[in-house]
Amino acid sequence: MDFTIPEEMRIMKDTIRRFVEQEIDPISEQIEEEDALPEHIVEQMRELGLFGMGIPEEYGGLGLNTLAECMVFEEISRANTSVRTRFATNNGIGGLGILFDGTEEQKKKYLPDIASGRKTIAFALTEPDVGSDASGIKTFAQRQGDHFVINGSKMFITNGAIADLVTLIALTDREKRARGGVTAFIVERGTKGFSVGKHEKKMGLRGSTTTELIFEDCEVPVENVIGGEGLIGQGFKTAMKVLDKGRLTLAAGSVGTAQKALDLAVRYAKERVQFGRPIGQFQLIQDMLARMATEVYAGRQMVYRVAWEKDQGRSVIMEASMAKLFCSEMLGRVADMALQIHGGLGYMKDFMVERIYRDARAARIYEGTSEIQKIVIARELLRN
Repeated sequence: MDFTIPEEMRIMKDTIRRFVEQEIDPISEQIEEEDALPEHIVEQMRELGLFGMGIPEEYGGLGLNTLAECMVFEEISRANTSVRTRFATNNGIGGLGILFDGTEEQKKKYLPDIASGRKTIAFALTEPDVGSDASGIKTFAQRQGDHFVINGSKMFITNGAIADLVTLIALTDREKRARGGVTAFIVERGTKGFSVGKHEKKMGLRGSTTTELIFEDCEVPVENVIGGEGLIGQGFKTAMKVLDKGRLTLAAGSVGTAQKALDLAVRYAKERVQFGRPIGQFQLIQDMLARMATEVYAGRQMVYRVAWEKDQGRSVIMEASMAKLFCSEMLGRVADMALQIHGGLGYMKDFMVERIYRDARAARIYEGTSEIQKIVIARELLRN
């Protein structure tokens, strides 16, 4: 691997960092209190091309490679984590199904609006009784002539309340299930029988909407099967493809948030005086800072390496899970030590480290729990 970061990537990374420092950091508390991103920030994200980073230029995106995308996710996650989730579904689990498996007609119809940010797309897999066991979904789509009638509900859907489009994973054959009985659909807002349900109140990630989606005799045309008729029953494979990249970009985001926690801890250790000197001069504080820095460094190298391998066209199923597992858990450890260094003040909402600590907890759950990542890693080891 060539560890030299191309100049255009450095320029892009610096641009995103300035955007974070000048536009997002000053309103992070506003986002937290209002539980919403201001529209002018979303519009600036559109102008920067963030909604279509990984979408090819022919469909209106920036056409960035995986490494460049990860660097952007890392930088943007140094701010409020909810900012990352606002455009992540367009680049990741929401839009990738169409990019990977969609027909050319579907790509031309949907990807330009997704890439520009004119439309937001969500990914609907998780259900009230189905989390990590994705093969156990119950939402059922029954074919009736030239359309499918869908019944069921999905939960914990990121951007569900604001999505114009949804990549829906539904059962089409109860006998085959994940082995040829799951299909991926594109469902448009306004489709009869499709509605938004409960808005979840979360411990963290305020500013990112998480909702229930309800399908009651929802009629979706066959032409909205991702990949067309030939891919009816192959939706589970589509879902697994998009999760691989989603796990890697979430790992990159975890590195960015951990770096922010480290920066805050270092600054506080220099400024906070106890027993007549800055606490950074005490060896126990130095021990925590050293461990934090080492873990952040290790996570960053892991993400960059896996991203580079993916850009070489190699399969990174196991490596993406390794990166997601390590970096999400690393973020938890770093956030905990950062709060500890801040002491009692770190437990107060006036300090950013308190929000980082709460936001960090979700990283070990979504895009596949840590336990699921271990299963994937072990399965790939035994298979190979």
